[in-house]
Amino acid sequence: APPNCVFEVDDLEKPWTWSEPFDFIYCRSMDGAFANKERMIRKIYTGLTPGGHLEVAGLELPPGCDDDSVPKDSDLWKWHELLQEAATKIGRPLESLAHNKADLEDAGFINIVRKDYKLPLNTWPEDPDLKHLGQWQFVNLNLGLEGLSLALLTRVLEWSREEVLALCAGVRRDLKDKRMHAYWKIHVVYAQKPEDASDSEQSQE
Repeated sequence: APPNCVFEVDDLEKPWTWSEPFDFIYCRSMDGAFANKERMIRKIYTGLTPGGHLEVAGLELPPGCDDDSVPKDSDLWKWHELLQEAATKIGRPLESLAHNKADLEDAGFINIVRKDYKLPLNTWPEDPDLKHLGQWQFVNLNLGLEGLSLALLTRVLEWSREEVLALCAGVRRDLKDKRMHAYWKIHVVYAQKPEDASDSEQSQE
């Protein structure tokens, strides 16, 4: 790592102990990481300097499909539903911090901008850029299915390991099927702490 880069391992849900506020806080792929999103947003707001920015990149479930080519009884669709069911059951639904704009506004953020993107799950799109994204996402999911599934489905929904592996095999079959035009709904949201916000707000919940 470069000399001006320091990595710290910490539990963000516990009180923040950093001595200085941040100019920029970035949160990506932490859907389901926090039991209380509103509280975490307030912690982030407090942890920013006046005029500082937050950027969040997150996923929205269920997956998108614009032409009904993904049957609701397909393993691909059921897999997403089961993960959300399990995550919700333990109080950590698979939603990003920026799922609700009102939560950011309530915390005090201004200049909130949201951009939505489609991330195809295989190479079904005709658009070359989306096709390329789908190629990478197919590899990403294909390699990660068991890692994404086992803990939630065995520990929370009490499935057997064999049942989870069988489901993952079915999901893989669906992922290879280019007739299923599925995509993940990705949003990127950035927001600013007002320049005139009190810089004495350093206490953390």
